[in-house]
Amino acid sequence: MDGFLATPVGILAITLAQTLALLVPVLIAVAYLTYAERKVLAAMQLRKGPNVVGPFGLLQPFADALKMLMKETIVPSGANRYLFLFAPMLTFMLAMLAWAVIPVNEGWAIADINVGILYLFAISSLGVYGIIIAGWASNSKYAFLGALRSAAQMVSYEVSMGFVIVTVLMCVGSLNLTAIVKAQETVWFFLPLFPMFVIFFISTLAETNRAPFDLPEGESELVAGFFVEYSSMSFALFFLGEYANMILMSALTTILFLGGWLPPLAVEPFTWIPGPVWFALKICLCLFTFIWVRATFPRYRYDQLMRLGWKVFLPFSLVWLVLTAAVLKLAGWLPA
Repeated sequence: MDGFLATPVGILAITLAQTLALLVPVLIAVAYLTYAERKVLAAMQLRKGPNVVGPFGLLQPFADALKMLMKETIVPSGANRYLFLFAPMLTFMLAMLAWAVIPVNEGWAIADINVGILYLFAISSLGVYGIIIAGWASNSKYAFLGALRSAAQMVSYEVSMGFVIVTVLMCVGSLNLTAIVKAQETVWFFLPLFPMFVIFFISTLAETNRAPFDLPEGESELVAGFFVEYSSMSFALFFLGEYANMILMSALTTILFLGGWLPPLAVEPFTWIPGPVWFALKICLCLFTFIWVRATFPRYRYDQLMRLGWKVFLPFSLVWLVLTAAVLKLAGWLPA
């Protein structure tokens, strides 16, 4: 058996099994995140939310998936058919590919590479292509304006996110995600780097086009933004990609600032709970905050969105990066 696992076919089989073991729970989590969001928003707005399909409405995600599968995919007559259908597939595929380097527990990653954080940054940067292609291929001014908005928004907030990540990497001395988690065994980074934690979390809201930064989907002026011409499963892929990115950004926030799979205190009874459970609970906390923000804040104007990114977050994160480097150098805490 060990000999088979060492062959190329065996390695391929192990990689496939690891991929399925990670992606199947992620897809189920994406489906039930839509349900959780509707339930949490309903509770905050004093209404019921999904409560008909199955007990407590628990089968609603499956009913929605079946509805999407049964509907016809309509391609506008003036659209570029191939790019129009390729864009949602690209968005969804990139959202899934990013999970390859996420460590759910020590040693629990499909690819525990030394440059995991760079891989994630590259994948998130490529995500804008699916949106731009969708907006252009739809042959609609509404869709194209929504795509341009989204591209400018994602690029703007990625700059601040980059400075935040560099600050964390200076404290760790490694680009490996497992090493970042292990460096937080004494103290989670959200305490010493609290301002950067806040900037990073707000930037993830903008990066995933979530309220109050959901300008690409501004229905009052753009109907539904870049996916206004999409229907059935092509629309569902955009929808799944957005929610998968929400879970991914929550996982990245957990790894960078909340100690990953580490318990809050290394004492009983906290140590009785397995690491993956702590990881999932922290992701759920971040996702709840995503939904809470959506229920609370009105949408920004586009000029306010750009001003916050370029005139507030960018200079502040740059200054904090320099201050962090200076403190680490003067105190002799720079990693070897």
